[in-house]
Amino acid sequence: MTPRILIIAGSDSGGGAGIQADIKTATMLGGHAMTAITAITAQNTLGVRSVEVLTPDMVEAQARACIEDIGVDAVKIGMLGSAAIAHRVADLLESVTVPVVFDPVMVATSGSVLADAETIAAFDRLMARATVVTPNLPELEALGGIDAVLAKTAAVLVKGGHGLGDTILDRLIMVTGEVARWEGARIATRHTHGTGCTLASAIATGLARGMPLPEAIGVAREFVRAALLAAPGFGAGHGPMGHQAVR
Repeated sequence: MTPRILIIAGSDSGGGAGIQADIKTATMLGGHAMTAITAITAQNTLGVRSVEVLTPDMVEAQARACIEDIGVDAVKIGMLGSAAIAHRVADLLESVTVPVVFDPVMVATSGSVLADAETIAAFDRLMARATVVTPNLPELEALGGIDAVLAKTAAVLVKGGHGLGDTILDRLIMVTGEVARWEGARIATRHTHGTGCTLASAIATGLARGMPLPEAIGVAREFVRAALLAAPGFGAGHGPMGHQAVR
């Protein structure tokens, strides 16, 4: 059966991150991507020029239309756009019993802010429902640190890409402690736009297939690394990865 992944996130007009990266990831990994778009952004590799947030009603309508007809095997949550949308998505998840991957998007790779303080405060309800939360190091700090996040969710994948050094360390941590870790040489490229979106969607696709969480993360990391190495080099800033080249 083809795994069905409902992606709740914002659109990236440049195609590097957001819904566009999510769809490419799920598709290349053999999944069927469905979307509930939370916001429309005008952006490219240099940054976000404009954002228009949709209404909570429209976000919910998109999600329910997919769930009620096509069904869903996993949910991936990215950029939410507003606190009201975050709460509406949390309400929606109360009626869904599938794995949930929550990528707490706050800042784009270019540095543009994508979540205000009120929206970040609303993340608590989503973390409580998530199978795994996937913050990078700055996001983890903004959420209060590992202990604060683990008090609200089942598992945290701490992404080490923002750390220093030539080796990247990613750690899967639960209340009982560290469950798994992955190390890899840093890939020297500026074309890293959409890495967080891609990783979270790849994990969601693996979970939708029935993979245990550590295995889903391992496969997702390899997909991201392959896509980084295949980046086409578009744009003058942080360009998109090469999802289309990963087989």
